[in-house]
Amino acid sequence: MILLLLVPLLAPFAAPPLARHALDRLDPVTALWALTASSLALAGACVTALGVVVLAALLKIPAFAALGELVHPLRTLSDGVLVPAAAAAAGVLTVGLWNLGRSAVRQVGAFRTARSQADRRPAAGDLCVVDSPHPDAYALPGRPHRIVVTTAMLRSLDAAEREALFAHERAHNAGGHHYFLGAAELAAHCHPALRAARATVRFAAERAADEAAASAVGDRRLTARAIARAALAGHDSRSTRPAFTPAATTGPVPRRVAALLAPPGSRPRATRWIALLLAACAALSVTAATAGVLAVHHEVEVAQGEESP
Repeated sequence: MILLLLVPLLAPFAAPPLARHALDRLDPVTALWALTASSLALAGACVTALGVVVLAALLKIPAFAALGELVHPLRTLSDGVLVPAAAAAAGVLTVGLWNLGRSAVRQVGAFRTARSQADRRPAAGDLCVVDSPHPDAYALPGRPHRIVVTTAMLRSLDAAEREALFAHERAHNAGGHHYFLGAAELAAHCHPALRAARATVRFAAERAADEAAASAVGDRRLTARAIARAALAGHDSRSTRPAFTPAATTGPVPRRVAALLAPPGSRPRATRWIALLLAACAALSVTAATAGVLAVHHEVEVAQGEESP
């Protein structure tokens, strides 16, 4: 059992390098879906594996064994191995849950503040202008969707660049990118290796919006210039927006600009093998976690006298 449950704990370490290659070889939208889905699968398998270890140790305690109607001792690893492993698993789960709760409270508070600020301002369609000396612009989810931009950011761009920036933020709202960023944030609190994958998911979301904006305005060079100037203007500004609200100024902007300025066809040929490797990594982790759950379930039924060893 313990060997099976080690797989979901080790598999996420393969996610960051695979994620980086996915961005180079897949189109941004496909990469965004593949990275987010694999991160969630890896995170779920990791939490399941840790939970199974804790449960197996708890069923060694007479009170929990009686609660589980065990009539025979549960056959697992020796207490010298299981108890320390369960203590470590419980500690990891507790810290992860605590950090996730703190992050959720902080982000919900920031979202409510941003939403309240936007709702108090007159809007021109989906555009909301906030009077602020700090250049900033971001896509605000909710009903209705809003594009929040500060007066300082508007002064930093010319008319054509503003339209490219607005197209970028509209692409975020149209694509529901805040859901992907929220899922990546959740996964990052389940395993430390998935924190790097979270940054890659954010980059993929920005690349997807970049391409959508370039198509909308019909000028890739203009879009690249707008993103570069917006990022330069907002470089030293402190934004209060929630982490799950995408913005054109986030991520490795030079790489995004280079991708927009690259000649058509210069991107490496989109191959399927990298997506298959991501899927295989996630599937292996989920399969191992499921097998571990079934193994423990079988041992519990044996201990309950319902099945033979």
